[in-house]
Amino acid sequence: MSFSNLGLSEKVLAAVAATGYTTPTPIQEQAIPHVLARKDVLGIAQTGTGKTAAFVLPMLTILEKGRARARMPRTLILEPTRELAAQVKENFDRYGAGQKLNVALLIGGVSFGDQDAKLTRGVDVLIATPGRLLDHTERGGLLLTGVELLVIDEADRMLDMGFIPDIERVCKLVPFTRQTLFFTATMPPEIRRITETFLHNPQKVEVSKPATTAVTVTQVQVPAGREAHEKRDLLRRLLREAKDLKNAIIFCNRKREVAIVHKSLQKHGFSVGALHGDMDQSARTAALEQFRKGELPLLVASDVAARGLDIPEVSHVYNFDVPHHADDYVHRIGRTGRAGRTGTAISIVTPLDQKSMVAIEKLIGQSIPRAEGNFEIHTEASDATERPRESRGRERSRGGRGKPQRGRDRERSHEPRGEARHASEARQASEAGHASEAKSPSEARQPAEARHRSSDKRRAEPRHDARQPANTAHVPSIGRPEPRRQREADTEPGDHSHLPAFLLRPVRSPAGA
Repeated sequence: MSFSNLGLSEKVLAAVAATGYTTPTPIQEQAIPHVLARKDVLGIAQTGTGKTAAFVLPMLTILEKGRARARMPRTLILEPTRELAAQVKENFDRYGAGQKLNVALLIGGVSFGDQDAKLTRGVDVLIATPGRLLDHTERGGLLLTGVELLVIDEADRMLDMGFIPDIERVCKLVPFTRQTLFFTATMPPEIRRITETFLHNPQKVEVSKPATTAVTVTQVQVPAGREAHEKRDLLRRLLREAKDLKNAIIFCNRKREVAIVHKSLQKHGFSVGALHGDMDQSARTAALEQFRKGELPLLVASDVAARGLDIPEVSHVYNFDVPHHADDYVHRIGRTGRAGRTGTAISIVTPLDQKSMVAIEKLIGQSIPRAEGNFEIHTEASDATERPRESRGRERSRGGRGKPQRGRDRERSHEPRGEARHASEARQASEAGHASEAKSPSEARQPAEARHRSSDKRRAEPRHDARQPANTAHVPSIGRPEPRRQREADTEPGDHSHLPAFLLRPVRSPAGA
């Protein structure tokens, strides 16, 4: 079947032919006739199958008749991210080149003044993120009572990311008789129940099993250590040894991790950009545009780039962090292997990620093979990383920093307990005998504990000061405290040696008292 059999207008068919497409994808073939018949549609298809064109092309045909009024858009498209909203606008610019349609983009990071000016001239297609859309409606600069067609793209993401209250508010602002289209790659049962409140007798178009991955994508999981630097070392080796790597997206779970990985790759000589939600809109747009043009072969991104971004020639996707939600895995690896091309998706898996990997394999209905051959990574770990975490924790709890024992302590650890004690006493006695010529042989033969107590008492002897009487009690030792029974035995009645020094200082009366 060709596009000419779907009922599209001549202008739209000419624009499609100019782009080089001749045969519609399954989702386009089934959804476009229902949209042109003004029916609600619930479209479910794996990412990269042409869902955006499935609602853009029939909308262009519908909008050929009629004219928009000021501040009252005729159609509304809601997108979860700014990048995806900008991409949908590019589709309208491409396929609607022969039509005089006003398309406005309402996203954060852009001044309200420029957006208000576009709304005042009248908008046929309004593409927006929920937050900025509601900001304009609350300001009174936008009326949604003239919306004829409402599109909620990436519906599962819109409803699952906390946008449910915003979506409900928007649906109350648009007319009840509107036409509603839902398009998504995954549709969990709980999300499906929510969509039933927004759609009226929808035509369900499901061209693939929900949450399935494209057969053109080769999936691999590579084991890694627990430490972050081990993962970064592994990522760099995978990038250097990858075959047929043209460009790649590296996904991280957190914005902070995006910045760390981006800086690490730059430090090691890679040409790489970054993309996450805390960046300025101009920086996000510039990084994405450089990646599209091939100026940056690598892009480190958060899940803001996982949904709907159409960059057909991405050869590799790396999951530096395994996603917490299994659905996000489907969308991430859907950035490669698009439009019939082949792609590779590699996930770096630590022991803590095993539970998430089990959930992912259960969702997609297949097991992800572990790396073999060139993907096997063998790193030489340091002593600190080879020791079990429990032993390192015990060392830190003793006041150390997890460093290995040095000198005679390390040697003593391999001796039997009784022999080690006698050897230690002998060594200490020998060292004490050679430490100073002033020490007597009997003092050198003293037990270790007795010498410790005597040294503590010597350190605790007070320094005479002109402001302090000579018979003031000495300051207690700062060293290792003696056993409680020993302290009580050494303390005579009236002896205040166990008190801190600041309590033994004489009290001075105020002047004139």
